[in-house]
Amino acid sequence: MSNSWIDPADSLPPAAPLVEGAGEGGASANGTFAGDTGQLPLETRRVLVQLLLGPSIDATRQRHLWPVLLRDEAVLRSRLHELFLELVVDTDQQVAFTRQVVAEDIDAPVLLRKAHLTFLETALVLFLRQRLTQADAAGERAVVSYEDMQAHLGVFERVANPDQARFGRQVIGAIEKVKKLSLVRLLAGGQQRFEVSPTLKLLFPAEAIQALTQTYQALLVGGAQALAATDIDDDEQEGMAP
Repeated sequence: MSNSWIDPADSLPPAAPLVEGAGEGGASANGTFAGDTGQLPLETRRVLVQLLLGPSIDATRQRHLWPVLLRDEAVLRSRLHELFLELVVDTDQQVAFTRQVVAEDIDAPVLLRKAHLTFLETALVLFLRQRLTQADAAGERAVVSYEDMQAHLGVFERVANPDQARFGRQVIGAIEKVKKLSLVRLLAGGQQRFEVSPTLKLLFPAEAIQALTQTYQALLVGGAQALAATDIDDDEQEGMAP
């Protein structure tokens, strides 16, 4: 059974060299449509768009975008700076993403959207981050099944819960949220198995994991509130791991 990522970006053609500059009449030499005045080649624009769409680019699931990103990192960083965004590239983990520029001396507009995670959604993200740590220590890929995620969230159900159907919907919603945020990717094979995104290593540093773990232990002792919310950054990512 193949454990390849499922991603439409794999169908992109190999990267072409970066050539900037305008052609005759002020039109871009890299024009891709009528009236195009952009200066970036098509492949570089694809990378820029994917960075803006988020949550990340990685070499495993977007193998045609990654070499373009490395080749054109300087110009991509410059374009993102114009939008008050910072490009983060981790060559060891082979992932890249954008985050909001933090500058106290200017009132920078915020481009990246915010999302909210419920208690169960945050518990699932923490579980995935811990699974990623365990897999790294064993030199393995971090793979979880749909049943693994359901079983982990099941421990948060109240004893003698009078509305098990509602809790079941919350569990399904939590799994769908991490899929939507691309924190897990469906593996080929049709067995509902997922690989945890390596981006979580950057989103959740050790101190954030420790703080979240302490919070959840306290909530479990005192009675977890299933709808407690935590803010994260949807498109960029840094706030996902405060």
